[in-house]
Amino acid sequence: MSSDSRPRRWRRLLVVLVSVVTSLVLAIAGGVAWIYVDAAVSTVGSTEFRNELIIPPLAPSRIEADGTRTFDLEMKSGRREFQSGQVTQTWGFNGDYLGPTLRARRGEKVAVTVRNNLTEASTVHWHGMHVPAAMDGGPHQMVAPGASWTPNWSVDQPAATLWYHPHPHGATEDHVRRGLAGMFLLDDDVSTSVPLPATYGVDDLPVIVQDVKFKGAAFDSAHAMFRDVGFLGDRTMVNGTLTPYRNVGDELVRLRLLNASTARTYTFELSDQRPFALVGTDGGLVERPITLDRLRLSPGERGEIVVRMRPGERTVLRSGELDAGLDFWTQRFSGGDDTFDILELRAADTLRPSPELPATLALPATPDGTDSVRERHFDMNLAGINGMPMAMDRIDFAVTRGTAETWVVRNIDGMPHNFHIHDVQFRVLAVDDGPPPAALTGPKDTVFLPPNGTMRLAMRFDGPADPDSPYMYHCHLLWHEDLGMMGQFVVVNPGQTAGTPPRHHGH
Repeated sequence: MSSDSRPRRWRRLLVVLVSVVTSLVLAIAGGVAWIYVDAAVSTVGSTEFRNELIIPPLAPSRIEADGTRTFDLEMKSGRREFQSGQVTQTWGFNGDYLGPTLRARRGEKVAVTVRNNLTEASTVHWHGMHVPAAMDGGPHQMVAPGASWTPNWSVDQPAATLWYHPHPHGATEDHVRRGLAGMFLLDDDVSTSVPLPATYGVDDLPVIVQDVKFKGAAFDSAHAMFRDVGFLGDRTMVNGTLTPYRNVGDELVRLRLLNASTARTYTFELSDQRPFALVGTDGGLVERPITLDRLRLSPGERGEIVVRMRPGERTVLRSGELDAGLDFWTQRFSGGDDTFDILELRAADTLRPSPELPATLALPATPDGTDSVRERHFDMNLAGINGMPMAMDRIDFAVTRGTAETWVVRNIDGMPHNFHIHDVQFRVLAVDDGPPPAALTGPKDTVFLPPNGTMRLAMRFDGPADPDSPYMYHCHLLWHEDLGMMGQFVVVNPGQTAGTPPRHHGH
């Protein structure tokens, strides 16, 4: 072989190698670009509202000899034809999908008999409810297949739109996505005296919003590529109804919005950009109606809005793009660029007159931070809270019954999170370095935190004390919760210390 042939061979090999690497880089870049472009979803303008909105029935109850109002809930599997001719396997409470609306009044003692007729253990958590820790329905209160559980408590909090859903450690996203969820409405003297739309299913509508995806007839629960927030669907349902419409006959309609999706954050607005009045947040009525044209709700959050209708018109409840300062990659793969037509409201040609909204609704029921006895800090990322993943046998701290605290919650991750605290409603004192926006001035139990976002929250722990039964705090993007973005605390009497949580039996 001549001495000059070897350099030529190496040059040819180098050219081939460079060509192969370049082709691979271009192929990978092209694939990523295709995935990025294909990731955005929109049903705006293309939705044909064909199905009348299902209104979950009010759950029957009975009054026991001691005055306790008792409800029955049965977790069961079922089948529903969401799409014409295609039957989907589902889970539900007292039916094939979702559950009835429970309703009680402040001052009542309530009990709920929960029967599990599923093949898996699960729980029922009373999201937003002030309850004894042993009745909370968190991951320590598992109900085995074939077993039952009857928590009871006295309702001692303002009127509010709450909800119930499973909370099994490591499987919450799956159990909620299959259909285990329902509303729990509380009334009090204030809520029944102010002139708000209040006829359930007529001018006062439950609006349980979920995103779903189908693979044939079955629910598709797969997490698409780069979807670090969890499951995101390509269409929405309200109260288990695809492409829903609702005929309304009143000038004012109250929508009790519940984001029951497992990962998606919605920016609710109306298709004609008309303003609406926010009258309630997670934990009850706001001080006075707040005029908005959009409302952001992350998983688990609720908002009560009142919409003014005109005779014969139609308007669509939509979800617009998420405006949370996310970078272009996170925005796209966290669902921030997705838009949906969710529910069409169809006004009758003649509408019943509605009274004007009152100037004031309710007095503040959450502390303002001035009497906080302690400040705690919580840094959130996918690895856990304050660097620690959830451990069922570890109580992270104890709070003293009757005291108020300020919690500073910070998202140090590159993806969105939110933060939910069991048992208490809190006041948002600050967002980053400024005051909270108007939509966050009411009582809250869940808040959205974009990357690098910080919130200061004030709350009071009224007990009862139980050093061995913990409450949870966690990210309510349910896949994140399942991965371990959760901690637990107990309420103790002065001088007490945390005890030992009950042995966990899994799901």
